[in-house]
Amino acid sequence: MRRRLSFSNAVFRVFDVAVGQLLWSRRTVFMMLVAAAPIVIAAIFRATDAVGISAFRVNGQPVNGPVMFGGVIWLLYLRFIVPVLGTFYGTALVSDEVEDRTITYLFTRPIPRGAIVIGKYIAYLLCTVLVVLPSVVAVYLLIVPVAGGSLGATFPLLLGDLGILALGLAVYGAVFAFIGARVPRPLVAGLVLVFGWEQIALIVPGYLRRFTVAYYLQSLVPHAMPQDDVVSVIQSLFSEPPSAASSILWLLGILVVALWLAARSLETREYVLEQ
Repeated sequence: MRRRLSFSNAVFRVFDVAVGQLLWSRRTVFMMLVAAAPIVIAAIFRATDAVGISAFRVNGQPVNGPVMFGGVIWLLYLRFIVPVLGTFYGTALVSDEVEDRTITYLFTRPIPRGAIVIGKYIAYLLCTVLVVLPSVVAVYLLIVPVAGGSLGATFPLLLGDLGILALGLAVYGAVFAFIGARVPRPLVAGLVLVFGWEQIALIVPGYLRRFTVAYYLQSLVPHAMPQDDVVSVIQSLFSEPPSAASSILWLLGILVVALWLAARSLETREYVLEQ
């Protein structure tokens, strides 16, 4: 009889296998294409600036590099790339095993069921961070020098943005890992949550926005929101935003609870595979 592995050893074994599977999956190609899109946009901005043409203006004035970079972080990474990657990868951590009918094979191994979720989640986080964060650095190096922007003066903000994006990938991945372990069609549910519930809750007055991940993430990057008349209206929706410390604590709390629920769901749920 095979000896049952400890939880930590089981997590490492699952992680080791999951990293290889993730790197060679079609989803990784999708992730790389999504992460490359802002680099292409940044390269266009840099090229137009090099020939003396301002590619982006607000009230007739050219926007400098740091402000443009902040807009890319807020509009592309926080509002789209991070939640989309969290949805596509997080929901697949368990659902792919169910659809491929390999979940029963994993259950026959001498490992705790919860370790399957944690190991695959760590693999997801490593792969997405290694693709998304270098993309942000490339965009920073292309955009910030535009129109006299200073790399040195904005470098601390870049480090903060990298940390926030990594935290966003971690939290969204944990939330959607739980959804993937509980909901029959988790990808549809995840997209509805990100592009339906969160978008509505953020603009509805009251406390609904406090039940979204986006509310706490976006409150951490006020410097990234472009300063113009349109965005000032958006900023008014975030009246009295939570402090940075409070937002980080809430995000970490959501991460821990969601991961625990995902692991617990795998431990207790009976999976009936369709014939």
